[in-house]
Amino acid sequence: MSVVLYKKHGAIGHIELNRPEKLNAINREMLDGLTSRLTAAQADNDVRAVVLSGAGRAFSSGFDLDMGSPADGESHSDFLRRELQHDFDTIMRFHDFPKPIVAAVHGYCLGSSMEIAALCDITLAATDCRFGAPEVRFGSGMVCLILPWIVGQKHAREMLLVGSDRISAERAESMGLVNRSLPADQLMEAAFAMAGEISMNDPVAVQLTKKALNRSLDIAGLKQALQDALEIDIEIESTETPESKEFNRILEAEGPKAALAWRATQTNVKGTGD
Repeated sequence: MSVVLYKKHGAIGHIELNRPEKLNAINREMLDGLTSRLTAAQADNDVRAVVLSGAGRAFSSGFDLDMGSPADGESHSDFLRRELQHDFDTIMRFHDFPKPIVAAVHGYCLGSSMEIAALCDITLAATDCRFGAPEVRFGSGMVCLILPWIVGQKHAREMLLVGSDRISAERAESMGLVNRSLPADQLMEAAFAMAGEISMNDPVAVQLTKKALNRSLDIAGLKQALQDALEIDIEIESTETPESKEFNRILEAEGPKAALAWRATQTNVKGTGD
């Protein structure tokens, strides 16, 4: 079974992340599947809008922690650059895609899956959904630093620097990360209804309006800013310290909970007073 499913419902294409046993964690196979499904939907003139969702208990928990390993003869730095650029390019496909995309998210929408949802034209969230960007907790950075462009600097700085993964759907709606939150049992019906309304409009006018919206962001420097931020993410991922080496050793041997617990013991979070 493919890790990314695609079905047509009249004028609506439905892309579904399908790795439910891993909470739809995004690996290379899923990235390639997303590219393939988006290409198919773009080439089909009958498709006027796309719905993006996730199977199982969550939309997606973000990127798979297992990034793979360098090819024979490839340096670690070249490997990191190649992988992160590929991740970035796939995420940006959702921004550049000429037809409107409605994201329907539930369960968890974390890390780079949150970046994908943010880059979709319209994002609907189930009230059970939790958002977050926990990358800094693992010594990583965001692949596509879109949050400041969507929610503003203050909200973005809190989410990215604290690294919380417990942002509620209600708060996500209040900060503009999602358009609307609604009960889980109404999520998919609402997403298809929204895509259906879009599909009834003139397709040329819809696509050119999206192009104009994207162009205004590009004039403001969106793509250059995101590419520059990617360079800094590459620096984050390629910088090693004694703390990061020990954290990664524990992460690989014992898992995320043990690694995070170890880091907490290394940090004095209590004030010393006057």
